[in-house]
Amino acid sequence: MSKSGDAVVAIRNGGRRVRGFWTRVTGGFELEQLWSQFLSEARSSYGLISSDVDWEAIGREPRRWKRPFRAAWALFTAMLMKLTPARRVILLLALVLVIVQGEIRLGESGLTINLLLVGALLIFVVLVLELADRVTMKRDLEIAREIQQWLVPESAPVVDGIDMAFATRPQNTIAGDAYDAFLRQNRHGADPAPLLIAVADVAGKGVPAALLMATFQASLRTLAGTAASLEEIVSGLDRYARDHNMGGRRFTTAFLAEVDPASGAMHYVNAGHNAPILLRASRAAERLVTGGPPLGLPSMRGKDSRFESDSARLQNGDSLFIFTDGLVEAVNQGGEEFGEERLLKLLDMAPAESASATLNRVMYEVNAFAGTAHQHDVITCLIVKVGEAIR
Repeated sequence: MSKSGDAVVAIRNGGRRVRGFWTRVTGGFELEQLWSQFLSEARSSYGLISSDVDWEAIGREPRRWKRPFRAAWALFTAMLMKLTPARRVILLLALVLVIVQGEIRLGESGLTINLLLVGALLIFVVLVLELADRVTMKRDLEIAREIQQWLVPESAPVVDGIDMAFATRPQNTIAGDAYDAFLRQNRHGADPAPLLIAVADVAGKGVPAALLMATFQASLRTLAGTAASLEEIVSGLDRYARDHNMGGRRFTTAFLAEVDPASGAMHYVNAGHNAPILLRASRAAERLVTGGPPLGLPSMRGKDSRFESDSARLQNGDSLFIFTDGLVEAVNQGGEEFGEERLLKLLDMAPAESASATLNRVMYEVNAFAGTAHQHDVITCLIVKVGEAIR
């Protein structure tokens, strides 16, 4: 092969390597998608940092021209305080060197040090240290996420005449949402065993909410293994939640229902949760609201919270859709919420299909609506369809 041919091959190979590297860096996203993702992350980061700024004090500054400078300094200080003390010092030193610039000559050796370059290297060091912390934290969160996944059922229990599916999409690696569905084998020796369904959402996000949700699930399983009624289970969960509500800062909304597979009779309690939608075969929609306050709220005068229960009968062709507020509060790039009206239309237009097909369609529509917009809460859904599942 001629030298010109070798050069062409080398250029092509180099082009492929560059394109491959660019694909790995961008994750396969287009520039428009990357820009949207950057804006979403920038808004989220700004919200995190600006929450530590005393905006009222800045607004009281009598000299208006000083307010932007005070706001900029407050934001910088808030960002700086997110670092460890050692990294704060390194970053401040780096910024000073970048601003001063210039060069320093060391002794008679003639060796010069570029202050701008040293400052840039120090900033890079701080970035590397923060990245290492992020990777370590992400690994730990992934482990916590795996543990959390072990606590929720992998598949729905097999119950004649009931088709069930569930899904969750976390806002972060771990979350405070949970769902469960199982047969209560010890419930007065009933045959068939009643089906217990639960969907819950702990106020807050991250590790604290996930830990509280893990204890909620363990308590639910323990109480359900006794002969306790549904109301007694809810009251027991409420007492436990109040004993561990971190001074009233944590509470849990939950919807619990017990279904008799033989008759379709359903007994339920709604503890401050988004009202599930019971869509009848006639397409009439009912909202299940009866219950009481969220679990774990401080009690009045030391008394237990009172929870009411209600009943409904699930009939052939009916669908029960239970969800957390992350679904209806999902936002798009324009800040518009998905809303319950869109959800109701989706469920109303649902064709004769399996529970998993309906759930997949709802999750697809929510994801398409949200796009790359940063979401502030977890999306968890559980759907029950009565009658023979259409595959």
